[in-house]
Amino acid sequence: MLLRMSTLFVRTLREDPVDAEVASHRLLVRAGYIRRAAPGIYTWLPLGLRVLGKIEQVVRDEMAAAGAQEVHFPALLPREPYEATGRWTEYGPNIFRLKDRREADYLLAPTHEEVFTLLVKDLYSSYKDLPLALYQIQTKYRDEARPRAGLIRGREFIMKDAYSFDVDDAGLDASYERQRQAYQRIFDRLGLEYVIVAATSGAMGGSRSEEFLTPTAIGEDTFVRSPGGYAANVEAVTTPVPPSIPFDGLPAAHVEDTPDTPTIASLVALANERVPRSDREWTAADTLKNVVLALTQPTGERELLVVGLPGDREVDLKRLEASVAPAEVETATEADFAAHPELVKGYIGPRVLGPNAGQPAETRTAVRYLLDPRVVPGTRWITGADQPGRHVFDLVAGRDFVADGTIEAAEVRAGDPAPDGSGPLELARGIEIGHIFALGRKYAQALGLTVLDQNGKAVVVTMGSYGIGISRALAALAEANHDDAGLAWPAHVAPAHVHVVATGKDPAVFAAAESLATALSDRGVEVLYDDRPRVSPGVKFADAELLGVPLVVVVGRGLAEGVVEVRPRVGGQAEQVPVEEAADHVARVVGTLLAPLG
Repeated sequence: MLLRMSTLFVRTLREDPVDAEVASHRLLVRAGYIRRAAPGIYTWLPLGLRVLGKIEQVVRDEMAAAGAQEVHFPALLPREPYEATGRWTEYGPNIFRLKDRREADYLLAPTHEEVFTLLVKDLYSSYKDLPLALYQIQTKYRDEARPRAGLIRGREFIMKDAYSFDVDDAGLDASYERQRQAYQRIFDRLGLEYVIVAATSGAMGGSRSEEFLTPTAIGEDTFVRSPGGYAANVEAVTTPVPPSIPFDGLPAAHVEDTPDTPTIASLVALANERVPRSDREWTAADTLKNVVLALTQPTGERELLVVGLPGDREVDLKRLEASVAPAEVETATEADFAAHPELVKGYIGPRVLGPNAGQPAETRTAVRYLLDPRVVPGTRWITGADQPGRHVFDLVAGRDFVADGTIEAAEVRAGDPAPDGSGPLELARGIEIGHIFALGRKYAQALGLTVLDQNGKAVVVTMGSYGIGISRALAALAEANHDDAGLAWPAHVAPAHVHVVATGKDPAVFAAAESLATALSDRGVEVLYDDRPRVSPGVKFADAELLGVPLVVVVGRGLAEGVVEVRPRVGGQAEQVPVEEAADHVARVVGTLLAPLG
């Protein structure tokens, strides 16, 4: 394969796009791999499609090796299947909805569980037909409120989604493990570093899910690791619950004036000065902060929720959203406080919340109250007294107040204990490149997917769902493989293996470069040949660095001495190679670069 820069549909840019926040976005646009069509929506240009196609081929290879068969669904789908599973409503504003000329409802699919389920229902009816694994590579659509970082969080993106169908849970476990191993092979072959972490299932549902994250400082996902091997998305981390403390001997609750204490720090300082403890000093961890939030359900229904947590912690909105999905979360507004005058901003205590409000459970209108798992019976707190400038001291959980339940909403911090006891947690950031789910029977039950078992009895099929962000993986590769000058693709995914650059104006140089490019192409090497006759060497070299082909061959002044220069895009040393040996030498180097990574 031989591409010529003189005819290739590409224009490189010297300036960064104004909306680019991360290196992959900046460089993919500047190098002419993608172009912005609208916020979060990109046009793929020839070089970008070549890289995308190579990633897709690795995925197809490993899906086939795992026994999955490829199909292809439309992106435009009717409302009814999503209505049956509840996701037409649960997705809320995150999906693109539209009507046809007959006023029938459609959506641009964010994911395809429903139609895969219906396809198998239409064609299969016996346990003998299972296990089955199907997949597709398809464009998906989600109406992201804040598309950012180019391909990393877009409104249109390319995804591989696979689905397994089994007659029982043991079969699902086996299918899940096959896909998990296939994902490891895929990311190994792509040369992407990854961490497998426990995750929440969210709107997808299911009993188990894991994410594949590639670590990077610009990642949107925070995950944790422990020395003993625990790994989880921060949203899936559970708080180790301390033991309850006996109430015996604890002081009675008492209200104190606490003027001029707008912060936790100022409250703690006043407490230690005026209301000291006998056993130790008060700390921020002894204060009970009650944070008022508003939940909006997909139906549009809005309710207030108060989360009580130690004052040395902040609410992590991502963790909270995972706990209350599919509701959307925001901080309470002035209008919310006006509708609930019992909530005194800055001085909210448990007395007016949830079951503490003194109303019968069946008619209770009090704001729902959920506590951090650390707030166990017997713990003593300083918290608001529901009056301006006053706090309650020695308020004991379980004795003086209770809640409607617990919630995982507090931030996770480095050094927190791992839930499994495997040591202190460290925090890192990453890009989600894959997510696998043990869905169970949610979709099959809703859509009536059953088969007859060995006894002729109808049983509901159990399913798994397995996604890879193809376009996001390309962005992740760009993030991991670049320098200040441009991209630096691994050979396995690069748009070409070799970038031949002809420099100067001497016709003999262009003739030698043409001959070398053709000889390499004849050997099966993919060549990008910069044959532009009236472009300066400086521009050609800058383009070679920007485009990121892994091996650069310069045909120029050295030709007078019978040599060409062969140099890696990054690392390594440039070599002077005799012209007559160049094709064989470069082909051998390319073969080394293409040796399997995993």
